[in-house]
Order: sequence, then C-alpha cells, then structure tokens
Amino acid sequence: MSGASATRRARAAQAGILLALCAAALALLPLHDDVWWPGPPGTTQGWLATLLAAAYLAASAAKLLHARRDARARASSEAAITDAADADDWLVVHASQTGQALDFARRTADALQSAGLRPRLRGIATLDAASLSAAKQVLFVASTTGEGDAPDPAAIFVRDTMHAGIALPGLRYAVLALGDRSYQNYCAFGHAMDQWLRDAGARPLFDIVEVDNGDPAALRHWQHHLGVAAGAPELPDWSPARYAPWTLAARRELNRGSPGGAVHEVLLSPPSGSDPQWRAGDIAETGPRQAPRAVVALLVATGLDPATQVRVGDGHASLRDLLARSHLPDAGELRGLDAQSVASRLQPLPHREYSIASVPGEGGLRLLLRRMLRPDGSPGIGSGWLCDHAQPGGVIDLRIRANPGFHGPGAGTPLVLVGNGTGIAGLRAHLAERIAAGGHRSWLLFGERSAERDFHLREDILQWLDHGALARLDLAFSRDAEGAGLAESAVIGGAAAIHRGYVQDALRAESMRLRRWVDDGATILVCGSLQGMAPGVDAALREILGDAAVERMRVDGRYRRDVY
Repeated sequence: MSGASATRRARAAQAGILLALCAAALALLPLHDDVWWPGPPGTTQGWLATLLAAAYLAASAAKLLHARRDARARASSEAAITDAADADDWLVVHASQTGQALDFARRTADALQSAGLRPRLRGIATLDAASLSAAKQVLFVASTTGEGDAPDPAAIFVRDTMHAGIALPGLRYAVLALGDRSYQNYCAFGHAMDQWLRDAGARPLFDIVEVDNGDPAALRHWQHHLGVAAGAPELPDWSPARYAPWTLAARRELNRGSPGGAVHEVLLSPPSGSDPQWRAGDIAETGPRQAPRAVVALLVATGLDPATQVRVGDGHASLRDLLARSHLPDAGELRGLDAQSVASRLQPLPHREYSIASVPGEGGLRLLLRRMLRPDGSPGIGSGWLCDHAQPGGVIDLRIRANPGFHGPGAGTPLVLVGNGTGIAGLRAHLAERIAAGGHRSWLLFGERSAERDFHLREDILQWLDHGALARLDLAFSRDAEGAGLAESAVIGGAAAIHRGYVQDALRAESMRLRRWVDDGATILVCGSLQGMAPGVDAALREILGDAAVERMRVDGRYRRDVY
C-alpha cells in the first residue's frame, strides 16, 4: 500500500469515527429534560477528576515538549549541513511520504559534507522559485506515491512552483526518483520533476536515477554519479555490494602510444559452476583493491602480522585482505594499536562501475577501461587494480547490475549507437546482442583522438561492417586529417566515413541520414563521457531534429544514455 493511499484511508477512518460519535450524541439528547441533577460530586470524586485532568495535561505537555525537542534535534542536525549559502553550496531537497526520501537525502548531504563541500538540506515544502533561482546545484530525492502521485509535502511546491514560465538556466541538478516498479506509473513524480527542470532550462548533472523499493544497487549508482559530479570518487558506499569471485583471464593495452590515457581490455571468467546472465547495457560493479606493495609497506611500518584474523561484520578476514579492500591510513595513526583496533578504523573502498562490452554467449565478460592517473602520476585505485596490480588468474570481486534504462529495442527496430572513448564497450555489446538476434539495421558513430591508436575494438567492428551485420559506420578522430586511418575495404559501397573532429560533428555531417533513420522509428543510444561528448551530442541532436522531437524520443524511451 502506498504512503498516500494509507494517509487517505487513515483520515477517512478518523472522519468516520467523529461522525459516529456526533450521531450517538444527538441520539441521546431526547433522554434529557430541562432539569439536571444538582448534586455536586463528592470529595473523593472531585480529587480523582482533578488528578485525571492534571495527568492529562502533564501527558500533553510532555508530548509537546518531546515533539519540540525532536524538531530542535532535526533542525540542529540539518543546521550542520545548512550553513549560509555560498557559490559552492549544494542544495539537497527531499520530497518524502514515509521518510525514505528524507533518509537518502540526509545520506547524500552527509556524503557531500565528508567530501569537504557545504550541502544544505531542505524539505520540498520550503522550496520556491526564488530559492531555486538562487541555487547553482540541486539534488532532488523524490518519492512517488500511489499511481504516480507526488508525496503530500510536495503539494504546495507542485501547485505554486512547478508551472510553465519559470526559467532556471543557471541551475545544475540531478534527480533520485524513488518508486515501486509494481505500479504502472513507476517513479512518475521524479520523472515529472526532471521534465519540468529540463523545460525550465536547468541542466542535468547526470541522468535521472530510478530506485525500485530502496534497491541498494541503484543507490550505489546514485553514489557513483554523485562522487563524479562532486569531484569526490572515493565517497564510501552506503551498503557494500555482495561480489562474486571472478577470474582475470586476460588483459591487453589497446592504444599503446596514444596521446590520451592508456585503455585496457580486460577479460574475466565467471566463478566455477555459475552461469551468469546479463543484457547489453548492464553494468559490472567491481570491488577494487590496493596495490599489494602499499599494503605490505603499511604492515611493515606498523609491525602488524598480516595473517592475523580480525572480525569484519559477521565474519572474519586476515588483516592483509582487509587492508587491501580499504582506504589506507597513515602508519603513524596505527602505531601501538592491535589488529582488531586497526580493523575498526578502516573504511572500505567504494565500488567502481564499468560498461560491459560482451554478451554471455561470447564466453566471458569483457571490460574496457581507461587507466586513470592521480596528480602525482600514480594510477587510481579502480583502474590501477584492474590494469596494473591484479595478476592473471587472480580473483576479481565483481557483481553485475541490471541497467534496464539502457537496454536496447527489439532486433527489428533500427538502432543508432553514438559514443566516444571507452563508451565503445557498451555500444559493442549492443551490436553483439542485436547481431545474435538477427538484427542488422544498426548504425555506429564513434569518436576518439587517433584512428591509428584509438580505434578500440577495430577488428570486431570492421568485420561486422564487411559482413553487413553493421549497416553504417561513421568515425570521428579529433587528431587526424580528414579520411585517414580506415581500411579501404571498409569504405567500399559508401557504408563508412571518417570525419575530422568529434562524434557530434559526425552527426551534423550525417544529419539527413539521421532524420531518415529517426523517421523510420530508430532508437538512439549514447554511451561515453558526461563531460564534452554527452552534452555535445545532445545539442547536435536538438539542432538536427528539434527540441520537441528529442524530448518525445526521450520520454518514449527512444533516446537513452549511459554517460559517466
């Protein structure tokens, strides 16, 4: 039962009881005449009545005091993250029916605060057009009740603020939409807010994140995007994933000598005896580990025995293994502590997300990831683990997360795939899935720096093009001359072209073809970088097709993105 329907039923029951009591009182009136019994109550009865009245007043006062203390405590809790606004503030707005959205909003604000930012937590009932116009970055955590209704606290905001005419061109925002997939209008209020903000000219920090009944995997996805948008990718997970032990089967660098960061292809084998299934568009969540030499150095500096077993939740682990999965403190903070005391101080590493480049029928799970470097030149934790530190044959903690918002259409529907960089991973999986299902009307537009170095997964793509499984290929390389770097056989018959610039430039160059495909019912899937590529592609689509057409496609599920 939804929160809104439960509230309405409770109010109806209260009204029914009051009406019944009034009816009973009226029915008893004829039993009385104008002469009332004049006898006063006895002393004992009087004192009893006085004590009862005093007890009632004391209980009422205590309840009121408790409520006021709770309100002050909530205000104090929120005041810690609602100091005076400045240009760097993040506004975290909750629209909650049963308290779940408030809980997630508080966790969001706490995460931002731990990253050194200054979030402000507000209920949606206190929000108006003026406060939104003054804000720069707003995160909405919005519940949907019943069959697509807004939660009760949002009623005033919906009535007075969510209307046509408001302009919010300077606002960056994101929406965490809470709902129940068993209802037809799943996450409807969150989607209504997202659409209203877009119409008002606000720009999304990242695409809406849907959460079905508090799904922890979807919440981890929100945390991942939150960390990227806030420049704090090390924010801890609210609830860790339950990983399975996959095996690193093979690894190779795809773009040696590229002017960009190194890109590695990683092949993983599933746990023995398992048969994992996933669809193109789904996500691999991995549990990274620290470089082994960093763990050894810390253990040597503290003199702790790496094999010591320590309690972790309901189980046990060796101190070495726990350190490998945790943020490493300075050795000075741990000197003099025993192993269990050290374990109690450790914070687990957050998960990492990667698009899956393969389908189950290909015999393994393929990932493409760019090796990220810190300012000091050392590799990041996630990419460093998979690209450098994990050894072939070693265990990789991995969990597959369904991502239905980026699943493709049926094999008979034309499909336009647009992406750049390691975004080719998710697009390749869609091509493999469609080809296996007999679909052949697929068009890939891909952009990178250099055709010679950065045409990732070239062999698969050109083979599909040569065999007719890929109907059209357009490539854009920002560091190459026009038309350089593609095998001549692939250009025969006009099935492919290379453009200088970015993938959005290739879209503009092929605008007439794009209109024909869209008129034929094509779905557009975009995968790649959130900064630069995604907004550039969106702007090009709107120039070519018009804002109204792009919005219709987005609402109808014909324009989907997986950007990071």
